[in-house]
Amino acid sequence: MTHIITSLCVREGSCVTVCPVECIVPGIPQEEWPTFYIDPETCIDCGACIPQCPFHAIFPEDDVPEYYIALGGEVQSASQGTPGFDQPYDDFEYEGNPVHLDHTRVLEPDQEIDLTQDIQPNYDYFSEGPGYSAVM
Repeated sequence: MTHIITSLCVREGSCVTVCPVECIVPGIPQEEWPTFYIDPETCIDCGACIPQCPFHAIFPEDDVPEYYIALGGEVQSASQGTPGFDQPYDDFEYEGNPVHLDHTRVLEPDQEIDLTQDIQPNYDYFSEGPGYSAVM
């Protein structure tokens, strides 16, 4: 089992600073892989990243909510071309550098979303995707 960074991630990045095994990486290219991803082969399930995320976007895989009820105002990101994700997001990451995402939406209070659909992209990123690195 690993931890999963869900689509509530807006690339703030402080999770990366506390990971003792450096398994959290930003998705590249950002338009296709908009969040950060946790390498399931490297993650030791320590959970240090969870309290570090100010957006509450990280969960142990078994705890990713199928019925997440939004408080309202959360930003959800998506890859380019996802219907309904047409708002840009601009803010700053933990070191003060600008973050820009083209494909987001702001959740309404009591809006229900299924975050379990964010599990498979994490594995996809590290198996034959841009996060894949074959051992030669």
